[in-house]
Amino acid sequence: MDTLTPLVEAGPHKPVPAPPRSAGRLHRLLAGRPGDPRWARPALLVLLGGTALLYLWGLGASGWANSFYSAAVQAGTKSWKAFFFGSSDAANFITVDKPPAALWVMELSARLFGVNAWSILVPQALEGVAAVGLLYAGVRRWFGAGAGLLAGAVLALTPVAALMFRFNNPDALLVLLLTAAAYAMVRALDEGRTRWLVLAGSLIGFGFLAKMLQTVLVVPGFGLAYLVAGPVSLRRRIVQLLAAGGAMVASAMWWVVAVMAVPASARPYIGGSQNNSLWNLMFGYNGFGRLTGNETGSVGGAVTTGSRWGATGLLRMFNTQFGAQASWIIPAALILLAGGLVFTLRAGRTDRLRSSLVLWGGWLVVTAAAFSLGKGIIHPYYTVALAPAAGALVGIGGSAMWRLRHRWQARAVLATALGATAVWSYLLLLRTPAWNPWLRDVVLLGGLVVSVLVAGWTHLLGRAAGLVAASAVLLALVGPGAYSLATAATTHSGAIPSAGPVGAGGAGPGGFGGPGGRADGLAGGAPAGRFGFGGTQGGAPGATQGGAPRATRGAPGSVRGLLGGSTPSAALTAALQASSGRYTWVAAAVGSNRASGYQLATGKPVMAIGGFNGTDPAPTLAEFEKLVSEGKIHYFIAGGAGGGPGGTAVSSTSSQITTWVLSHFTAQTLGGTTVYDLTVVPLSP
Repeated sequence: MDTLTPLVEAGPHKPVPAPPRSAGRLHRLLAGRPGDPRWARPALLVLLGGTALLYLWGLGASGWANSFYSAAVQAGTKSWKAFFFGSSDAANFITVDKPPAALWVMELSARLFGVNAWSILVPQALEGVAAVGLLYAGVRRWFGAGAGLLAGAVLALTPVAALMFRFNNPDALLVLLLTAAAYAMVRALDEGRTRWLVLAGSLIGFGFLAKMLQTVLVVPGFGLAYLVAGPVSLRRRIVQLLAAGGAMVASAMWWVVAVMAVPASARPYIGGSQNNSLWNLMFGYNGFGRLTGNETGSVGGAVTTGSRWGATGLLRMFNTQFGAQASWIIPAALILLAGGLVFTLRAGRTDRLRSSLVLWGGWLVVTAAAFSLGKGIIHPYYTVALAPAAGALVGIGGSAMWRLRHRWQARAVLATALGATAVWSYLLLLRTPAWNPWLRDVVLLGGLVVSVLVAGWTHLLGRAAGLVAASAVLLALVGPGAYSLATAATTHSGAIPSAGPVGAGGAGPGGFGGPGGRADGLAGGAPAGRFGFGGTQGGAPGATQGGAPRATRGAPGSVRGLLGGSTPSAALTAALQASSGRYTWVAAAVGSNRASGYQLATGKPVMAIGGFNGTDPAPTLAEFEKLVSEGKIHYFIAGGAGGGPGGTAVSSTSSQITTWVLSHFTAQTLGGTTVYDLTVVPLSP
């Protein structure tokens, strides 16, 4: 089959004389880049504006969202030391279990605008808008504005993107940095300049400081694309890739080296590690442990087939746990990837369609494979990392096949991709049978009808073919778009949020909620309505029972009890704030999530015993006893997963501390929560 190179070489990427200097900024903003059709820039502005509206509207309704990270943001606004290390509290007892890059962005915003839900979440939304814009730019450069708009729309309307760009986990920054790195790789493939490769490597390396080893999953596809198709000699390509690798390592490791150069006594404990070492965190809990399942310090349910986090396998991204999050367009992306590679079998080495497919396809396939086969910790929202690559493949492959629709093979690829999308969207919508049942029928019937038109008659319709193309795009995106609207209209909090209407996702097999369950494992849902607007997933802020949110409160020792936040009563908050200046920590509680709610409510440091999972060996019992004897901790807060009445400690260290407190101090109840005043004279052993 002939090459598709002419389809992209004639694209709008070629230099065109610049407009006169007298043209104002507004004119340039509205007119767009030279060579683009007149509708391109207005359409881009509509896409970016619509994305911003989707991600920003009602953003404050989720309150602190993930209180674990919100508490760390609060700490970073009070202490530059906490800012640099990513500490959970301003007294710098322990860090969060991730590097602090994502926190830095939110902390700078909170330092400017105060610590509140908006200052924490707006940067996440803006990162999403920026990612959509960069994806558009990367695809448009070779394949035109239409392809770029389609790619950007796919990313914007992926339900898990609408979730994570409205939430304060590190994934938003990670996706932005990886998308920016992919754009830099497109420029490198276009121009062959080392600076673009170094920039790509630096962006990937900085992504490491957001979510560690997950960021390197894009490297195989990026490296292979340039090694094969870079527009310079093989020797120069190798040297350039080595330079990019060096930039990636330097960008990732400067912070690691700086932290490990500080004596352990002068810095916070490295949360998530078992030996106060970033190396253990990098290659264990946040590294290869995610693939092998060997994760000392992890927490989860009973082990099932393949993993305690659910059955592994090549179809994992499509199961009830993950499917509704990001897989809507993935079948079409894979079909277009395969079709495009077949069409370019005889293309030249630097063929732009093939190199683009390798770049974005490598990102999608390698990342999906790691998520599908990994036996360690994984949550459905991780799949947001698949959305940019899937969008790019749909935009690139769809536009290339559309331009070749005069050939039956191209029409067959397009029709198959659209038909697969219609069927898969129907099946995903069927997983929430009571939620707008008419929608799945429209998607299925409309998608199949349009796919038949594409296969048989599109090449004969002339200008009317544009209506068929528009219908195809609309039918492909209406399912995930509706789920994205439901996601944006639903408040989310806790450690494991889920996209879509209530009941569309959850921890799934082997997790907390079971098939179709909620992330916190509890029943519940949004009030009945057209899109289930106004409901909650992961627990509504402020819904309390005994000091813990109802939606995240679990049975003694349960995972959902550990991962749930805390909302203290006014009486408990007042008690913690009383004479707070006399103490380094106004309270201590097992697990960072439980400690975070008390810290956010009081604005004072709260010690998270055992870190995020309550499983880190920090502090030891001897260290805790010493801090108590020095009068540095006011209260110990029991309950939940933290041990004592209503809970069971989750590690030997936290269990020892809990047992010691319960046997030496008298319990009292403040605002429905059991606490122990560590400043009174201990009971006799």
